[in-house]
Amino acid sequence: MNRSALPFAALLLAASSLRAAAQETPAAAPAPQVFAEQAPPPAAPAARFAQATDSLQAQLEQSLAELESLRSLVADEKVPLSRQLRDLESELLAVRLEFQEAQKALDGRTLEVTNLKSEIAGRKAEASYVTNLLGEYVTNFESRLHIAELQRHGAALSAAKLAAENPTLAPRQLLDAQAGLLDDSFGRIEESLGGRRFEGSALGAGGMVRRGSFVLLGPAVLFLSDDGKEVGAVEQRVGSLEASVIPFADPEDARAAERVVASSAGRFPIDPSLGNAHKIEETEEPLLDHILAGGPVMWPIFAVGAAAFLVALGKWLSMAFLRKPVPARMAALLAAVGKRDREAAAREAADVGGPTGRMVAVGVAHLDQPRELIEEVMYEQVLATKSKLQRFLPFVALSATAAPLLGLLGTVTGIMNTFKLITVFGTGDVKTLSSGISEALITTEYGLIVAIPSLLLHALLNRKAKAVVDEMERAAIALLNEFSKTAPAHAPAEEAAAA
Repeated sequence: MNRSALPFAALLLAASSLRAAAQETPAAAPAPQVFAEQAPPPAAPAARFAQATDSLQAQLEQSLAELESLRSLVADEKVPLSRQLRDLESELLAVRLEFQEAQKALDGRTLEVTNLKSEIAGRKAEASYVTNLLGEYVTNFESRLHIAELQRHGAALSAAKLAAENPTLAPRQLLDAQAGLLDDSFGRIEESLGGRRFEGSALGAGGMVRRGSFVLLGPAVLFLSDDGKEVGAVEQRVGSLEASVIPFADPEDARAAERVVASSAGRFPIDPSLGNAHKIEETEEPLLDHILAGGPVMWPIFAVGAAAFLVALGKWLSMAFLRKPVPARMAALLAAVGKRDREAAAREAADVGGPTGRMVAVGVAHLDQPRELIEEVMYEQVLATKSKLQRFLPFVALSATAAPLLGLLGTVTGIMNTFKLITVFGTGDVKTLSSGISEALITTEYGLIVAIPSLLLHALLNRKAKAVVDEMERAAIALLNEFSKTAPAHAPAEEAAAA
């Protein structure tokens, strides 16, 4: 209890007592009356005030006494309460320290858990990376194996590939399966030092499967059947998943390979192309079979090409034997024309020969005519010669245009046949589609083979014809110029004769 509250309560109590006494005093006093016979006693209010004061004093003393006792009680109870408070504060401090330690421990554990989760995630990522890496290794390892080695490592390969496709396996089981193939590949490397020998089966020359022994030295693989009838190099044929035996063409090579397989020692023939030569040889076909694979459109293409070649050959021969004007003959002709000697000019024109000779002969025959007429008759001869030279040349150009179109026609028909085969057989077997694809490509090939030479021949023949016409035009211009030089001297006589 607070010490200052007790005196204040006593004072309030005394004040209330005084207030009550003051209120009682006027109420008890009667109204003043004047009597002559009796006067009021003067000592009565003072006695009551003194009585009230004593009562208040007594109450104050009693309150003070109670206050003192309460102070003593508070003083007596304060010490143990202060001690208890200090103990509780000490206990609170200890609890706070313990809480801080626990909080630190919890933070440390949380950090450790976070680090462990991160490490676990990293390990899972590493395991996934290793699994993917081993999966790629399985694919690359299988692609690098020789066709004959698939029989030796087929079990480990199948186990690794099936494990990768099985979603129910645990990561450890998947890694074990892939690691098994890795161990097998390491064993293959160790065995490859000095050559490997293992048993297996291969397809013989007649298509029969034969059991025998394989000998692998680097990229070369030899096979010898158990009965000794099949010996040769081992390769993979197109469209086959079995090892095939390619016999040696030379009997001596076959005997050397047989000794190597039988005794694991000696010399043996090796194909430097690693089987590519045999594969290329198998893809080759005779020219007639290649042409027939193009389909029926090949015949119009060859007909157009043959016709264009024959026409071009005939035109070339006809132009090759045309006589060209000799400069000396042309000079003699021009000299005769300058002298207006028609007989000599006619002889010289006949000696010039060829289209040019015929043209100048026509011009010389009209030397007595005006220049315009001579020019017209010679130009008429030029046009006749030009028309003759250009005859059948458009056919060669037409062949050069038609051949690619025929090839395109064969391409369209071949693609249509390919789609028909796809509709019937699907896209699983490529051999069923090869006929349509061959027809589509071969017709285009031969269409271009016919078109390109035809185009070149047309250009050459056209240029040669133009050269002949240019030579005729030069000779005509020279003849007209020479005629014009001497025309004024004879003009009056010609005018008089005309008159």
